[in-house]
Amino acid sequence: MAKRFTASKSQLTGDPKFNSKLVSKFVNCLMHDGKKSVALRIFYDAMEEVAKRVTEDEPLEVFNQAIENVKPQLEVKSKRVGGATYQVPTPVSAKRQQTLSIRWVLEAVRGRKGRPTALSLADEIVAAYKKEGISITKRENVHRMADANKAFAHFAW
Repeated sequence: MAKRFTASKSQLTGDPKFNSKLVSKFVNCLMHDGKKSVALRIFYDAMEEVAKRVTEDEPLEVFNQAIENVKPQLEVKSKRVGGATYQVPTPVSAKRQQTLSIRWVLEAVRGRKGRPTALSLADEIVAAYKKEGISITKRENVHRMADANKAFAHFAW
């Protein structure tokens, strides 16, 4: 089996326009088939659309706040105890929070059919910035699941 290479935090460089590592990571997750220039174009077009819609803040600040709003604090993990499987709420590490938020935003964007990706991305970023939209709903569902299963928190060891 081939050894898979993943870019570490130290190797990740900022994107050309904003010089942000978060943007770089997001673009890498947005990219399909190694076409980074296409992913960058989609992201920058979305940022231009965000700038038109949200005039009080810079587009990069809107993007950062949107990702911050989507980050989950708790999640549930399956734990098998004596033949029964429990959904145990556990806190989420900072790296996983960022990964999940990026994944959920991109799932929401890819779930919207019939529109250009840049416009869908701009819609979802603005919605997440305003604490609404599909990715925020996903976060709320995860938090609700963790809250519903807090009786099993003593299994988290």
